[in-house]
Amino acid sequence: MIDASLIDLSRAQFALTACYHWVFVPLTLGLAVIMAVMETIYVVKKDEFWKKTAQFWMKLFGINFAVGIATGLILEFEFGTNWSNYSWFVGDIFGAPLAIEGIFAFFIEATFVAVMFFGWDKVGRRFHLASTWMTGIGAAISAFWILVANGWMQHPVGMEFNPDTVRNEMVDFWAVATNPVAVTKFFHSVLSGWMTGAIFVIGIGCWYLLRKRETRFALASIRVASVVGIIGTLAVMFTGDRSGIHVAKYQPMKLAAAEGLYDGGTRAPFSIVPGLEIPGVLSLLATHDIDGYVPGINDLLDGYVDPQGNEHLSAEAKMYKGTEALRAFRTYRKLKDVDPQAAAEARKVLDANIDCFGYGYIKDRNELVPDVWLVYWPFRIMVGLGSFLLLLMIAVLFYGRNGKIAHMKWLQWTALLSIPLVYIAGQAGWIVAEVGRQPWAIQDLLPVSAAISSVSTAAVQTTFFIFVAVFTLFLAIDINIMVKAIKKGPEVDGKAE
Repeated sequence: MIDASLIDLSRAQFALTACYHWVFVPLTLGLAVIMAVMETIYVVKKDEFWKKTAQFWMKLFGINFAVGIATGLILEFEFGTNWSNYSWFVGDIFGAPLAIEGIFAFFIEATFVAVMFFGWDKVGRRFHLASTWMTGIGAAISAFWILVANGWMQHPVGMEFNPDTVRNEMVDFWAVATNPVAVTKFFHSVLSGWMTGAIFVIGIGCWYLLRKRETRFALASIRVASVVGIIGTLAVMFTGDRSGIHVAKYQPMKLAAAEGLYDGGTRAPFSIVPGLEIPGVLSLLATHDIDGYVPGINDLLDGYVDPQGNEHLSAEAKMYKGTEALRAFRTYRKLKDVDPQAAAEARKVLDANIDCFGYGYIKDRNELVPDVWLVYWPFRIMVGLGSFLLLLMIAVLFYGRNGKIAHMKWLQWTALLSIPLVYIAGQAGWIVAEVGRQPWAIQDLLPVSAAISSVSTAAVQTTFFIFVAVFTLFLAIDINIMVKAIKKGPEVDGKAE
């Protein structure tokens, strides 16, 4: 019997690592684009001001980039330490994109980041510019393969279960790499990094304006960042719409939890806050049809027939099929060498019920419902803050074009204080994505209770608090170094402007 506290602690440890890692990743992705745009302006205009501007933001990129790598490596190691059953069960599939990320994308970043930082006076302008862009592209490629792995956990495709090895094995790499959930998640996550980088640059630029320092640098940085941020945020909204379609199709329980929808139907309402709903909007968002059918939590548990006449099994029916699949699997393993005919019959039963294999580990239908309010409210925080930050960037761009923002302290303070908000929005989005698919480590295939390692609860508890201390130290060091660099300011002719 698996200790429930072991599962909770292992999940908490992984969540802790992922949350800290995502503090560094979006800023890396956003700054990579912003500094590349600035260097492009430098190469085109041949104005040393833009070179120094790009170099300043490049310095902050480097600080953040280094710490992000450290937390990312720890995150990958946890699959082997805390989730060994998961790693064994789907390692052939899940490990492939992570291996590509480590071998291909990481080497692109490592190669070009060196040229970017140390090649200013050693290579030509255009080659250096290409290195800067390639550093950002390498970071995006790295994110792509990681999100392919994550997207596969949300919607597993391209594999077959092999009862002889007790592993799911990849049969279609292309299906895994082009998984629509993964592709949408990639663009949504990377473009949200553009928004993070933009708000960070705008906020720091406004800090200089408040202190009446480096005004030209601040205004130029704000203009570039606001354009990048607006483009990124609009694209995030578009990919968010696509993501909603995928969630409705592949993870309907997550959608129901995100909306607090217990009883579904056609013209399903969108909940702004509890008690305030807009009729039909959820159906429109989930199906692009205002009359589209959206199942609620109760429908998914009890089973339902959709308007097209398709029957969707109840939780109990899926659990029964899952139990049959597990029983047939064990029979096959026991008899395959002593009674091939009986083993073949068991294999037929396994294949007939394999789509509900993971439900065989579920003991109570209520396990299939994630913490509704832990999905409902983060979704509204994400959408609400994202909308606010878009309006902020539009205002900053409007008043920054002619320099008016330099005299608008209320807008400067709003931008500066909004830096934490963009991080909160990003973290809220990941809470929706990951908490919303519980109890599944892999959607419908493997629950977290069956994915856990056989380690002691005390060991996980100890390392959890060690990680809290280490990651907090990493974050404090990162912030301290960046604050010092920001206070020093951009360098012109070897000194702060």
